[in-house]
Amino acid sequence: MPALWIARVTVTDPDAYAEYARLAGPAITAHGGAFLARGGRFVQLEGQERPRNVVARFPSVEAAVACYNSADYQQALAHARDAAERDLMVIEIDD
Repeated sequence: MPALWIARVTVTDPDAYAEYARLAGPAITAHGGAFLARGGRFVQLEGQERPRNVVARFPSVEAAVACYNSADYQQALAHARDAAERDLMVIEIDD
């Protein structure tokens, strides 16, 4: 079943995070991910607000987790570790 990769982000170092984004996008698409939302307008109704929200669709939970664990995504992630506060989850969806 397909899955959504949902990232909620507060960027603390825009330059380093830009490098993460430059590398992460191709890594995600190379692993079957397709972006549905990348930092667009949102309305926070409950919980902690984060100013940047990203949603990507993957063929499965396993594909999304494999992407996260891949060498190319981990290379990108090294730029985000000290450049943002992030929450990331993968959730299976009914299609």
